[in-house]
Amino acid sequence: MEYLDFELPIKELEDQLDKCQIIGEESDVDVTATCKQIEKKLKETKKNIYKNLTAWQRVQLSRHPDRPYTLDHINALCKGTFLELFGDRGVKDDKAMVGGLGKINGQSYMLIGQQKGYNTKTRQYRNFGMANPEGYRKALRLMRMAEKFGIPVVTLIDTPGAYPGLEAEERGQGEAIARNIFEMFRLQVPIITVIVGEGASGGALGIGVGDKVFMLENTWYSVISPESCSSILWRSWEFKEQAAEALKLTAIDMKKQNLIDDIIPEPLGGAHHDRETTFKTVEEYITKAFNELNKLSTKELIAKRMDKYSNMGEFKE
Repeated sequence: MEYLDFELPIKELEDQLDKCQIIGEESDVDVTATCKQIEKKLKETKKNIYKNLTAWQRVQLSRHPDRPYTLDHINALCKGTFLELFGDRGVKDDKAMVGGLGKINGQSYMLIGQQKGYNTKTRQYRNFGMANPEGYRKALRLMRMAEKFGIPVVTLIDTPGAYPGLEAEERGQGEAIARNIFEMFRLQVPIITVIVGEGASGGALGIGVGDKVFMLENTWYSVISPESCSSILWRSWEFKEQAAEALKLTAIDMKKQNLIDDIIPEPLGGAHHDRETTFKTVEEYITKAFNELNKLSTKELIAKRMDKYSNMGEFKE
């Protein structure tokens, strides 16, 4: 288990507990009372740290290397029924964007999301979860296929942004994202969106237009990352913590602004501390959302989706 800087007090107590238990096992000394004291202090420390997280600390948790990624969620949700589909039928298959058919609780879904890598090799293979235009075009192709067969769509967002390289711009990155947003508004099947990690900029919004949009507790969703915001405003990344607070990018902030529908709770310490519980909770939210949306006619579904996004934000005439 890797520890973030603000988790170091927890690591120290866990190390103390391990040493205490080893002493008890290797000698005749009764360390039961000492171990209980350390366990009590460890429990209190965890509660104090994780119940008072800053915006930047939640950003750090969303990027934790042990955190479950999109394919982890898909494989856990579909329980062996996931069939991945490839290619945009134009350029190539974008490995940063994954998608395919799978069943959750017996219901078929088209699941689409950005996939990051687990180590240096797979991160390069997945382009760090930053999709090219062909990734968004693949996503749109799969969504249209789902619409054709009346299958609901589930999108899982986890990206530091769309790929900003020259070749991506040459192939129409902005147009691809804009086309997805336009087409998702009028897609004739339910769309359920879950932000499972980072939700940065148009890269996230390119598959983020949903009838129901949920955020896991320790994720973020914003037009720009805290580091990039800091570099623009202060010409330095050193002010990323202040930028994170100012951007109001946490799940709590997004819920207050009515930009998402609900927050999916995570186990204490983050999704990586208890993956099975996290997967089960996500499954419950998706199933509940589908049962609600499935009662609506196609006309009502699209009208509600349009109204939802039209009513976002505040303005003065």
